[in-house]
Amino acid sequence: MKLIGVRHVLTVVCFSALATLVGCSAKPRGPIPVEDRVAGQSSSRTAKAPAPQANPSMGAVSTPISMGASMPGSENAGKPGYYSVRPGDTLTKIALDHGQAWRDIAKWNGLDNPNVIEVDQVLRVAPLPVETKVAAAPKPAAVPPQQSPQPAPQAPSTSNNAEDGLTFAWPHSGQILAGFDEAKNKGLDFAGKAGDPVLAAADGKVVYAGSGLRGYGNLVILKHNNTYLTAYAHNQSLLVKEDQAVVKGQRIAEMGSSDADRVKLHFEIRKQGKPVDPSKFLPSRP
Repeated sequence: MKLIGVRHVLTVVCFSALATLVGCSAKPRGPIPVEDRVAGQSSSRTAKAPAPQANPSMGAVSTPISMGASMPGSENAGKPGYYSVRPGDTLTKIALDHGQAWRDIAKWNGLDNPNVIEVDQVLRVAPLPVETKVAAAPKPAAVPPQQSPQPAPQAPSTSNNAEDGLTFAWPHSGQILAGFDEAKNKGLDFAGKAGDPVLAAADGKVVYAGSGLRGYGNLVILKHNNTYLTAYAHNQSLLVKEDQAVVKGQRIAEMGSSDADRVKLHFEIRKQGKPVDPSKFLPSRP
């Protein structure tokens, strides 16, 4: 009986110990540290960098230029009133060749820096046409037919230029060194002494005064109307500024030899940008 009792006690003790062990294994050892979990997630997330936020103001800068991108204004290439820039062109040269002021061309094309133009860039070189609405004329009342008088014969014009009554004067009284040659000399070359006065050939406005056009030295360009320009090259000094109004016979420069082999005045008349023979527009010398 004692042996049975001992076994019973041992059995109870064993079951108690087993229950205690099972209960201990079922209970958590404690809360998982928040720092460890966050650190674990952070370490897994930092493997991928966050996507950059879009910046609308930087979109055009960051977008790569596609191959074959067209130059500004290319849709107007070949149209009247437009010009495609060629190697060696400057805005001053383009303006002179088209009878315009370089400032006007810069304004028409929105050029912030007139010194920056690119080959094949298409520029507007003529003002936009102004649309005018013509009012319908009232229907004339019926009148009896009459014999129309014969028109009086028109007297020949004594002006050396019929364009808006514009007449030119000689810019210098010196000897002519070289005459007009469409291929070799786009104007007249006058002999003289350094410092001799260079005179405006007609009333106009200074559209260029500087030395940025190769081969012309210190240059003055006057615009007289929408058709005619005159150019005065190789000066020693310039006496006028751009946008200044001048009158015929006004002293605009002093003769010199800038960008030339000798002291001389090179004088051009341009009709719609094309060089013409000045001798056909100047009066006869006394």
